[in-house]
Amino acid sequence: MKKIIKNKFLTVGSLLYIVLFIVSGCAAGVKNGDLLFVTAKDSGLSGAINNVTQKEKNASFDHIGIVEKIKRNYYVLHASPKRGSDKQKLKDFIQDQKNDGQNIVVYRLKPEYQSVIPEAITKGNLMLGKPYNFNYILNEDSYYCSDFIERIFRKDHIFTLEPMTFIDPKTGKTNEFWQKFYQEKNLNVPEGELGCNPNGLAASSKILRIKELR
Repeated sequence: MKKIIKNKFLTVGSLLYIVLFIVSGCAAGVKNGDLLFVTAKDSGLSGAINNVTQKEKNASFDHIGIVEKIKRNYYVLHASPKRGSDKQKLKDFIQDQKNDGQNIVVYRLKPEYQSVIPEAITKGNLMLGKPYNFNYILNEDSYYCSDFIERIFRKDHIFTLEPMTFIDPKTGKTNEFWQKFYQEKNLNVPEGELGCNPNGLAASSKILRIKELR
């Protein structure tokens, strides 16, 4: 009888460990400073972003955040249309992407650049609370997702700003979505102005693609 009771306690203990492991974010297989790229959709704003920015066949992204580990807890620092520049629990970030039918791909800074992560995360925390930049034109009062990440690593030149383009590669003309998007804002399409995007960041030679979160 004692043996049976002991085995039951071991089973309960094992289950509790597994639950804590999942809740802490460890089960996701991510590390402090990992970059979480969210796959793009085929239509809407997501599809329009990808249409004019995709550089690699296996890199099709419309959002990005960075993992911060605090003791046993995992968070994601990111700038999103719904939340602005915010710190979100990793498990909630993952669930949000699942709810939208999007996947997450983990990228990691190469070993020789890992030392810059603590300072970048510190800067990211100082940038929280700013609203989302819905114009996608760089300014100091609001941030969009890749802008947020590029800024926190700017001192160490992990990523670079590049001239933006809104040209549809299939037609050679300004993508119709973006033409209407900026027209409704009474703004000129910022063709050629400096900026960044998730696909451009994913192409950095200083990071490695690790795996897709399941």
